[in-house]
Amino acid sequence: MNSAFLLLIIGVPLLFSALSVLITSRTFDRVLLLAAPSFVGGFGIVLLIIHQSQPVLAHSVGGYVPGLAIPFVSDTFTALMLVLTSLTAIVSCIFLITTGEDQYRFVPALILMMLTGVYGALLTGDLFNFFVFVEVMVLPAYALVAVTGTWRRLGVGRMYVMVNLLTSTILLIGVGFVYGATGTVNLAILAQLGTPTGQGALAIGVVLFALIIKAGGAPFHGWLVRSYPNTSAGMMALFSGLHSKVALYALYRIYTTVYGEPAPWVNVIVIIAIASILIGSLSGFGQVRVRNVLGFQMTAGVGHILLGIALLTSAALGAGAFYMVHHMITMSGLLLIMGAIEQTYGTGSFKKLSGLANRERWATILMILGLFSLIGLPPTSGLWGKVGLIKAATATGSTIGWWLVSAIVVGALISLLALQRTWRNTFWGQPMQSYHPDSADTGRASAQPITRSVRIPARLLVPGTIMIAVSVAIFAYPEPLLEITARAAAGLLDHHAYIEAVTTP
Repeated sequence: MNSAFLLLIIGVPLLFSALSVLITSRTFDRVLLLAAPSFVGGFGIVLLIIHQSQPVLAHSVGGYVPGLAIPFVSDTFTALMLVLTSLTAIVSCIFLITTGEDQYRFVPALILMMLTGVYGALLTGDLFNFFVFVEVMVLPAYALVAVTGTWRRLGVGRMYVMVNLLTSTILLIGVGFVYGATGTVNLAILAQLGTPTGQGALAIGVVLFALIIKAGGAPFHGWLVRSYPNTSAGMMALFSGLHSKVALYALYRIYTTVYGEPAPWVNVIVIIAIASILIGSLSGFGQVRVRNVLGFQMTAGVGHILLGIALLTSAALGAGAFYMVHHMITMSGLLLIMGAIEQTYGTGSFKKLSGLANRERWATILMILGLFSLIGLPPTSGLWGKVGLIKAATATGSTIGWWLVSAIVVGALISLLALQRTWRNTFWGQPMQSYHPDSADTGRASAQPITRSVRIPARLLVPGTIMIAVSVAIFAYPEPLLEITARAAAGLLDHHAYIEAVTTP
């Protein structure tokens, strides 16, 4: 395959974004909104097949000298993330189309621009251009946060903008420090230079610090758990599968590139991972809305994924990549199911919902499976995700490994209790005689009598059903994904093919 075709992954959604602005047609917008991630997702599957025999594809834009040119690079890990982010985008956009949120002016164009940034960040092999694509991803999100969600979105939108602007500034400073200390921001050349010391290590630390904030790891998670639940459910599902996961992908890529073994300050990552798992699991007890609980479960998921680089073994990186796949699929599925409930009953508050298990049988089954997956119970992908992390941690035979196992087990037990509370308050109890939709303008609620016609339309449950079905399928047939994540882990630790592909003219 000609490596120049990698540019289409960025060019197609960027072109579609421009067309969406120029041609004002709702039908056309919807076609573009689904066509772009479908194209990239299909391209990602082709890349996964190619990388079985050709580990790395790289293209230097404009044919400039390697090391000077902007490199776009794909390996198994990149291709896997392209497929996953595209799948999340497709189902989220289907939900947004079903609810009619896509008809707001410029929303399709903004989403397509955001996808351009996501795909570019996944493909680039250069730290500065990674920063550029992250900004392309985040800037449309500022507007998308303000357009959709509850009346609180404008207040949290300001916080979202301020935190991300500050974090982007830290990231840019870190990239500048890396260039000043090493003379390059090309990941392949950084890998050739070996383990950084002194100023180089400090510079890389600044970059990783910014990425942990963008990923929503504790104790820097407050912006995420406050802003995401106040967007719409469809937009929250889109953000959860794209924004924080791009930061986690970059953490895996950059850390494994510059460190062949755990860094001297690896205990900092261990503490952040454990704190994220425990705080994210425990904080669900203090919430009164289901999507707020799920927001904290996103923080717990970040902690689990960070275990891969905390241990930095092939087994740990593979398990971390597997867990990232599971978490993206499960979280987006749960958010879309909850979004269908909110669209029908006008609220996601514990106090205003009760007895949904009797009224909404299919939504209840999907929710049970999704919650099981977050805890790590069969028959869902969460079981293999947590088993893989536990096996990788115990295989190290170190004290840190057993601390991490303890955090996983305790976090799962706390999550079980917190999500049981969510289940009891929302799905169990007496059937509702009336329901209380939240007013988008005032935040107040007025009781309305409930009738037999008040049911979740089947079309609203389709996106969530797709994602939960994928989770169950991974549980039943984990071998293909395990093989892909194992290859991804091997590629992250062995840089020879990556360096050769990027630096060879």
